[in-house]
Amino acid sequence: MTRFRNATLAELDLILGWAADEGWNPGVEDAAAFYQADPQGFFVAVDPSDQPVAAISVVNHTPHFAFLGLYIVRPAYRGQGIGLGLWTHALAHSGVRTVGLDGVEAQQDNYKSSGFQHAGGTTRYTGTVQGFRDPEITRITPAQLPTLLDMEAQASGVEKPRYLTAWFQGSATRTTIVAQGKSGIDGFCTIRTCGSGAKIGPLVASDTKVAHRLIAHAAALGDGPVTLDVPATAAALQDHCVHLGLEPGFRTARMYNGPFAAPQHDNFAVASLELG
Repeated sequence: MTRFRNATLAELDLILGWAADEGWNPGVEDAAAFYQADPQGFFVAVDPSDQPVAAISVVNHTPHFAFLGLYIVRPAYRGQGIGLGLWTHALAHSGVRTVGLDGVEAQQDNYKSSGFQHAGGTTRYTGTVQGFRDPEITRITPAQLPTLLDMEAQASGVEKPRYLTAWFQGSATRTTIVAQGKSGIDGFCTIRTCGSGAKIGPLVASDTKVAHRLIAHAAALGDGPVTLDVPATAAALQDHCVHLGLEPGFRTARMYNGPFAAPQHDNFAVASLELG
C-alpha cells in the first residue's frame, strides 16, 4: 500500500534526479537551497518497502504564499491515483495560503479542476552567449543581501526570504553577481551549473542594457549554453533573449489558487520553476 510522508534532504536529491530524467535540467546543487526554504515542504509517496515512487513540493515562503513544484510520478506508477493522492496530501501543508505553480501547459485543465487559475506564462530561452567579464559587476556581499531580496520581491510579486537567502549565499556551482550603479544597485542575477550548461535566475535589471551586461558576465562564469526562464510580462527581456540568439523552448503556465500579485517587471527572469 502506498503511503505519503515528508521527504528527506537525501530524497530531495533523488527527486531532482527524476527531474533531470524528465528533461527539466535542475542545478547540480539545488537540493540544499531548496530544502532550507521549507524542510517540511517536500513530500513523497512510498511503496510498501518505503521506496519513493512519486514526489511533490509545496513550499511555504511566507504566511500568505506557497509554491508548488517538483510534481513527478515515476512512469511505472502513473495512472493509479498515486499522484492525485500525494497532491491532496501536500496541499494541506499550505493551509490558507495562496499557492502558485509553473505547470506544463498541457496540464492546465487538470490544475483548473483543483481551483487554480491561469495568470500568464513563462518561456525558457536557451543558447550560447558571448561571455564578457565586466569590471563593474562584482559578487554579492552580505551587506547587499537585504536589497537583493527586496528587489526580487518587487519584481516577482512575492517575498521568498528563506529560499533566496540560501540561493544568494551561493555554493561551489552557484554565484550571484551585482551591477552597481551611481545611485545604488542597477541589477543582479544568479548563475548556477546544471546537468547541461547553466541557468541564470533570478535576474532583475533596471533596463535591458544592464540585463545584457549581467547575462554576458554570468556567461563568462559558466560553461556551455545558458538558460533563462522569462515571464511573458517581462517583454523587454524576452525580446533581448531573442536578440541574443537564444532559442525559445519549454513553456509553462503560471497559475494560482487564490489572490496573487503576478510578476510585472520588464527585465526579470525567475529563480526556478520549482520554487518560484
